[in-house]
Amino acid sequence: QVQLVESGGGLVQAGGSLRLSCVASGSSFIGAMAWHRQAPGKKRELVARITADGSPNYADSVKERFTISRDNAKNTVYLQMNTLKPEDPAVYYCNGVVWGHSYWGQGTQVTVSS
Repeated sequence: QVQLVESGGGLVQAGGSLRLSCVASGSSFIGAMAWHRQAPGKKRELVARITADGSPNYADSVKERFTISRDNAKNTVYLQMNTLKPEDPAVYYCNGVVWGHSYWGQGTQVTVSS
């Protein structure tokens, strides 16, 4: 059973930074991994995605502020979030694809104070 566990959320002032981590277990191979977020009353949206070989892509709203990376040896994906804005608060979810199946973490809350 594949499990994804996020960590690193919290409260930060606008303009500040946070680093989210997501550790995957239950499989020796994890394909594409991604971070999504969902704010209250809004649909879940893709924030950033990274392929198994490390190619990233980003939502326009976070380009040049967020960086997604992964350590395949540790089955871990990271999201470095810089210059956090008032529109960034949400529950951030990690997603991983393993042999065609999509798995989700439980989410980690990010709050930005102005």
